[in-house]
Amino acid sequence: MKDKIFRGILIVAAAIILLLSAGIVYALVSQSLTAFSHFGFFNFIFSSEWNSVADNYGALSFIVGTLMTSVLALLFCIPFSLSIALFNGEYFKGKRVAKIVSAVVDLLAGIPSIVYGLWGFYVLRPLIIDFGLNDQGFGVLLASIILAIMIIPYASSLSTEFISMVPGELKEGAYSLGATNMEVIRSVSLPVASSGIIAAYILAFGRALGETMAVTMLIGNTNNIPLKLSDTANSMASIIANQFGEAGGLKLSSLMAIGLLLFVISALINFVAKYIIKVLNK
Repeated sequence: MKDKIFRGILIVAAAIILLLSAGIVYALVSQSLTAFSHFGFFNFIFSSEWNSVADNYGALSFIVGTLMTSVLALLFCIPFSLSIALFNGEYFKGKRVAKIVSAVVDLLAGIPSIVYGLWGFYVLRPLIIDFGLNDQGFGVLLASIILAIMIIPYASSLSTEFISMVPGELKEGAYSLGATNMEVIRSVSLPVASSGIIAAYILAFGRALGETMAVTMLIGNTNNIPLKLSDTANSMASIIANQFGEAGGLKLSSLMAIGLLLFVISALINFVAKYIIKVLNK
């Protein structure tokens, strides 16, 4: 009887998750139909115009801004997070210093995004101005740096777990053959943990895609396609955060359409991640 009750609870929980997901998709699709039918699906995606006066809207500028900041953040994140993961999971595994570093990383992962945004505004922004990259201190570069700092704890924590799970027998066999620490990492630890590490970075990339407050505070909030790192822009999340409260009619539908596109992009990234992990595990 207990097993049946527990099985029923699991079924109900799974059904609730499916219903919530279906409700999200239905709300996004139903609210986006007006914009897609008015502008056309591909015209909406590939148009960079966002004019509230003319009631003409397109998502290209925000798609480019989102992908540009997220990809740059991931590129900034990889060397730092992988170094932390190797430090904690390989070189100093089980030692006190690794536990201290892990605790600090976990602490950073729990900091709200708006705190990162404030830190970037009052600390990194003056540095950007001093370097002369942008006289206002905003732009894609600043948003990407903050996003990278935000996703480093997630990527490093997950990567550390996967590196720590590499069987000791494999590494000991490599050491017995005369391999150095670097050779063991390159030939044993990283290949065995590669699928998990890739999954960690894809999850971190998904976190960067959907980040709202920190990006809104730092990216500059202009409806232009960014062509260089010092350009100001908007991400898909930041344009929704900035204009959703005052939107109505066609503009509201356009913002919902951007939300739907962000949902689809995130889903595609997760699908690709699972496919890559499946291929690497064969």
